Amino acid sequence: MRYLYSMPQDYLYTKALNLMPLDSEEGLELYESAPLEELMFIADKLRQINNPGRKVGWIIDRNVNITNVCFSHCSFCNFCRKANSPDAYVTTMEQYKSKIDELYRLGGDQLLLQGGMNPDLGLDFYCTLFRKLKELYPSLKLHSLGPPEIVFLAKKEKMNYRKVLTNLIDAGLDSLPGAGAEILADRVRKILSPAKAITTEWLEVMREAHRLNLPTSATMMYGHIETNAERIGHLIKLRDLQQEKPEKNYGFISFVPWPFQDKGTRLREEKGIVSRYNPPDYLRLIAISRIMLNNIRNIQASILTVGKETGMLSLHAGANDLGSIMIEENVVSSAGSDNRFSAVDLQEIIIEAGFEPQRRNQKYEPA
Repeated sequence: MRYLYSMPQDYLYTKALNLMPLDSEEGLELYESAPLEELMFIADKLRQINNPGRKVGWIIDRNVNITNVCFSHCSFCNFCRKANSPDAYVTTMEQYKSKIDELYRLGGDQLLLQGGMNPDLGLDFYCTLFRKLKELYPSLKLHSLGPPEIVFLAKKEKMNYRKVLTNLIDAGLDSLPGAGAEILADRVRKILSPAKAITTEWLEVMREAHRLNLPTSATMMYGHIETNAERIGHLIKLRDLQQEKPEKNYGFISFVPWPFQDKGTRLREEKGIVSRYNPPDYLRLIAISRIMLNNIRNIQASILTVGKETGMLSLHAGANDLGSIMIEENVVSSAGSDNRFSAVDLQEIIIEAGFEPQRRNQKYEPA
């Protein structure tokens, strides 16, 4: 490892280590030109500034899909169905009980509730569902929906985002996932998901969530049709929005990037777009995310999509979390991801990588 760098990277590394925001040109310069080992070194230093010590987070939760009916039909998604499809469903309360009982038996207490934007399901449906689940399981944490669902419900109910979010929070919503971000560039979104929330809508939902002090996460699905500049632009949009949040509010607690899974998707079958994922590029993205996101404390590696070895290396490239054992996951697995890890597996992986496992909750507090 070299400790003295040539210009202009020397200046950019120093700027990053001082937690100063890099602009789009500076970020792109590092992303495309800096040696991977140097990016990883700087990102690891920044990880230590944000999260001193050797602890790496993990969580037990369960992903339950509320419905697989969705009007959006994104070209990268194999999961959604039309309402008249023979395998279309809306999860029943008895199914929720069975799934949550298993979650509790395995030591978890958080439910990641997501699913399609079903035209037949309005705000009352979700509020009633959340209240019933909290009535049955008072300690259950609901990390649920996402900006596209909030945009959909706001249009359906003719409400603003704040009113929709307030109703959901009152019904039991504990935190809002960063789902549906893909790439925050409308050129990309018009091709991948033209019926889904546009960039400004996604960001505005999160802005309102931050004002309401609703904890949120941020995500990126990359490796399809986006450019490197659009990846960097995505990070800057998240950073700029985080800068707006009220000082003591949660804002974005974490950032999670994962690669496009292409198996059987329309994006691959109809347009010939295959995943551009490879481990060095993922490590480079983890590192540049830590460098660019100077105001988001936690970077999570998507071990579900990149596997054990790359997940371990990510912990030396700026990531400080490996996410969930994901008791149930149907969306990325339907497009080819087949990685599964138990609670014991995750802890052993963290130890093997040279770190100390720290079980956490959605707020990244020790559990």
